[in-house]
Amino acid sequence: MAKQYDVVVIGAGPGGMTAALYASRANLSVLMLDRGIYGGQMNNTAEIENYPGFSSILGPDLGQKMYDGATQFGAEYAYGNVTQVRNQGALKEVITDEDTYLAKAIVIATGADHKKLGVDGEETYSGRGVSYCAVCDGAFFKNRELVVVGGGDSAIEEGLYLTQLASKVTVIHRRDQLRAQQIIQKRAFANDKMNFVWNAQVEAIEGDDMKVTGVKYRDKETGEEHVVPASGAFIYVGVNPLTSAFTDLGILDEAGWVPTDELMATRVPGIFAIGDVRAKNLRQITTAVGEGGQAGQSVFNYIQSLNDVPETVDAK
Repeated sequence: MAKQYDVVVIGAGPGGMTAALYASRANLSVLMLDRGIYGGQMNNTAEIENYPGFSSILGPDLGQKMYDGATQFGAEYAYGNVTQVRNQGALKEVITDEDTYLAKAIVIATGADHKKLGVDGEETYSGRGVSYCAVCDGAFFKNRELVVVGGGDSAIEEGLYLTQLASKVTVIHRRDQLRAQQIIQKRAFANDKMNFVWNAQVEAIEGDDMKVTGVKYRDKETGEEHVVPASGAFIYVGVNPLTSAFTDLGILDEAGWVPTDELMATRVPGIFAIGDVRAKNLRQITTAVGEGGQAGQSVFNYIQSLNDVPETVDAK
């Protein structure tokens, strides 16, 4: 038989763990499900410098602290790749590869995944020089020349991290200026190991039988093609929401994001969404945590409303 909880939180990143903390602290039975280790993308972040209370902290360390807090009031954690959620009215059915769970409320905190460039060589050399995580793979490229594709916060922060290992890091960006925060840009421009190629469209990842050897790009102004020699290509060109399990619920927008109101509620009663999976502009640990707190309180209020018995009126 399917095990039942008051709330199932799908995703154990910073938002999901905060929602579990608030809901379990309100004496609700809580299950956190995640297809990987708790902490989410924090596990792939070397240093976090913009989380209140810490001048700097390693991503995995912050993830562990959040997990310890999230489980202190009885919230459970389990591995589970959620494939579908069915709305059965008062109960929601959460289906994973191996188990099925029932819950009065659901918090979707599945986050987002890295976009692919979709160019020749990207899939061929994935794991052989093409990476989407500098912290995971940077150590394999000590004293090598590397390329970072992108111009946002993630691209430049990870590029700076790679300069601690690589001999040279070239940032290829399709625009003529970065989109990263100014403080991050200043660090990048001041770093002797970082170089920049502007107005460039990546055309292919080149390599030999074993590994990446360079990144081919087209100059958008002149149309000329060039190759940047590199042993690795780290790609940061945006994210896609991880929402395929929720397509039947009718809660997604045309791009696959989950719109919510200010209480983190979706258009289906009892289903809430937080963090990077939401349709919003700023995707940070701090915003996910704030949304998680709100969702935990909203879940409590929703379940309380299910338990309320309306007063009867004496017709005599």
